[in-house]
Amino acid sequence: MHKLARQVRFSINPFLAEQNEGFNSYASRPAGNGLSIFLELSVEVTGNVEPATGFVINVSDIDNNVRKFAVPIFTEQIQQDFRRAQHIGLFALAELLKSTWNILADKFETAQLSKLSLKLNPFRKMAIDLKDFEMVYFSEKFEFAAMHKLWNDDFSEKQNLEVFGKCSNPAGHGHNYTVEVTIKTPINKNDFHICDFEKIVDNELIKLVDHKNLNADVSHFSKTIPTVENITVFAWNKLAGKFGKTALHCVTVWETDKTYCSYYGPDKSE
Repeated sequence: MHKLARQVRFSINPFLAEQNEGFNSYASRPAGNGLSIFLELSVEVTGNVEPATGFVINVSDIDNNVRKFAVPIFTEQIQQDFRRAQHIGLFALAELLKSTWNILADKFETAQLSKLSLKLNPFRKMAIDLKDFEMVYFSEKFEFAAMHKLWNDDFSEKQNLEVFGKCSNPAGHGHNYTVEVTIKTPINKNDFHICDFEKIVDNELIKLVDHKNLNADVSHFSKTIPTVENITVFAWNKLAGKFGKTALHCVTVWETDKTYCSYYGPDKSE
């Protein structure tokens, strides 16, 4: 069984009767004109590879179905709410995702729709998943800068160098870390607020680690090696149970743009 994902980008002008279709799907199609709302819908399907083509499904079919059936759903709702000066909240967007799922579910031949993700900006997204269709997953990225040294006092200097390489430098070294925090909540729940979410992450995690020497300034890492794996667990433990009845789903930490770790642990609110 394979998972295949396709990102479909489109822009919506809320006040124009007709959308500018354009010719560059890499940027967005419909293309928008002037200031418009840019969205990116990621469609994930699962299925077996067809021997004759090597495809689970032709990604052009995903593109065509999203633009034919899904984009009009978003266009109609956004235009309607803008003209009424009505706010489009996260849970209204979640309902749009659910409506989109319902209309796309049978459009991919033998492949099964397994996940829809909507990128709201480069650092924020929401998703619904076949495994838990009544839940919406909201993710946001944060950043912090910190230094660390990878070193085990039970190892000899030679062993530390062999295991950790240049990361065992006695003076330490720094990273610009990125943290993505994902929570999950019922689609019909209406007490989630982004500012509250951001404040919790900032107070409970970012302020503890930003511009710090992790080995020296964060007591947890005086006895735990601050690898990206252990930083991810530390982040989870600091955030689990802090979002009220909204459950923490996953924490991902990027040490570099090539190295990251995700951790799924038992949330204390569940």
